[in-house]
Amino acid sequence: MPPRSASRARTSDHDLTGLLDELRRLHTALEQAAADPRLDRQALNPAYRASARNLLAYLALRDQDLHALQLRLSALGLSSLGRSEAEVLPAVATLVGMVERLLGQAPSAPSVPRTEHPLARHARTLFGAASRTREVRIMVTLPREAADNYSLVRDLLAAGMDCARINCAHDEPASWTRMIEHVRRASTEVDQPCKVFMDLPGPKLRTGPIAPGLAVQKVKPERDIQGRVRHPARLWLTSRRHPHPAPSAAAASIQVGERWLRGLQVGERIRLLDARQAQRRLEVVEVSPKGCWAEVHKTSYLASGLRLTVERGGRKTHSHIGDFAPQPGVLRLKEDDLLILTADQTPGRPASHDSTGRLLTPATLGCTLPQVFADVRGGEPVWFDDGKIGGVIERVDLDTLQVRITHAPGGAKLKGDKGINFPQSTLRLSALGDQDLAALAFAAEHADGIEMSFVNSADDVRALLAELERLQADHLGVVLKIETRRGFDNLPALLLAGMRRGGFGVMIARGDLAVEGGFERLAALQEDILCLCEAAHVPVIWATQVLENLAKKGSPSRAEITDAATGVRAECVMLNKGPHILKAVATLDELLVRMQGYNSKKRQMLRKLELASPWAD
Repeated sequence: MPPRSASRARTSDHDLTGLLDELRRLHTALEQAAADPRLDRQALNPAYRASARNLLAYLALRDQDLHALQLRLSALGLSSLGRSEAEVLPAVATLVGMVERLLGQAPSAPSVPRTEHPLARHARTLFGAASRTREVRIMVTLPREAADNYSLVRDLLAAGMDCARINCAHDEPASWTRMIEHVRRASTEVDQPCKVFMDLPGPKLRTGPIAPGLAVQKVKPERDIQGRVRHPARLWLTSRRHPHPAPSAAAASIQVGERWLRGLQVGERIRLLDARQAQRRLEVVEVSPKGCWAEVHKTSYLASGLRLTVERGGRKTHSHIGDFAPQPGVLRLKEDDLLILTADQTPGRPASHDSTGRLLTPATLGCTLPQVFADVRGGEPVWFDDGKIGGVIERVDLDTLQVRITHAPGGAKLKGDKGINFPQSTLRLSALGDQDLAALAFAAEHADGIEMSFVNSADDVRALLAELERLQADHLGVVLKIETRRGFDNLPALLLAGMRRGGFGVMIARGDLAVEGGFERLAALQEDILCLCEAAHVPVIWATQVLENLAKKGSPSRAEITDAATGVRAECVMLNKGPHILKAVATLDELLVRMQGYNSKKRQMLRKLELASPWAD
């Protein structure tokens, strides 16, 4: 017999026998769960039948708290099941065999030879072949200019983009067509495959329009840390009759009288009283046939009609500032303010007060999907603009919601077309509206896959698959975006419904998911989604704000580098658009290549999962 190991010597046969009995009972329970007869009625794609059985076994495994068992296994130097998602029954069977050997018994089940992991096959079906240097794909949301700038699309592919995403909430079919043509052409030129995914808008709740503000434009110079002017604000002056756009970036573009403009000379000073009645001087620094540049060294508030004066040879000449476009409307809210959400799209208005500061009328704001008013209740929370502003519903009427603001740190600005979330309300919204159906028909002809927004139930998935069948779009891959608490709770049922497709995946849409589930719970939610999808052999897209500072500002934060590195645990990482998107793609490519040598998936402590049954809807 082989010598007893140190761990074996410290563990009695009685303890090992108890552990073996527990593992055998666990294996039997998992086998029964995986053989659930209801699975035969799911019309699963053949590629996902074994995956569905593994998912059911994993759900049975996670229906109990296994911390104590995991610690006992680790003490013996055995697998603690923390990496068992992909092959649940084989993992437990292997443990049974190892404990049997420790007791001197012949293994009761033969070992199963490993083949290619089904998750890798499913990822290849959905996203295409992986890069030669990394396993995780990179998806990039194409900006508007991709429709007219072929070089940008080609450079994105050359930098490492594997999948192009088009957000159907923006632009129009003509622009989408040009984007896709550029992707196909660049894919051939760069000799790199690239799938095109179209993101359906979904029933996005948003704030309505807000009445525009005053036509006042604030300009200010750039100052150093001591308040000294580093760069004055540059203003472009052009003719009201024949205006020309500023040839380069300008703090403001001002239209003035044409004859007065032609008389301006370099070095002259233009005097004015700004909208706050502050005296300001502009210095003319450059003159051209299309206009002139002037600089101001103090913060100024410019408004239509303000008089501009130049004194030349003891004689004053005057002109007036032409019309400015009104500033976009905004509501300024602070904690304990009252906000009325309305069912119509009348432009919102800020609160009004009398001379003593007493509230006369609260702020009002429209809601783009007022049918949700019938589904919410008093006392339920509501969040605006990705969680920046929060409140509690105090009263529900037929066409209004009265909301008391409870979260607006230091006061906050709320604009139109910002997201609204009711995280504790069950909203009866159709997952496929008219805009979604139109985009779906376009995708069926031009794209490789679609992403379904705000999926909440298996019925939503079945409705999508029925529409794809009607469109004869079997070639389209399907990605379900998990961005609501209800969608997360129903994830097992969503996975089984999606397994009717061959190309099928899940996106962790962390923006809305953080608001819906709570920012403090986001880390746990995304962890559970990764585990459940690996158990179902369903590829995952790691999305929302990945390297956002880098893409938008040109330099990343330390936190987002760590966050992007965590994306190596998914099968695809998504970047959003920004002026530095090429740098972001190249950085992510290097980061994923480097990190895959350190991390793939990691051991988990298996607490009990609180989820809806896969058979519940």
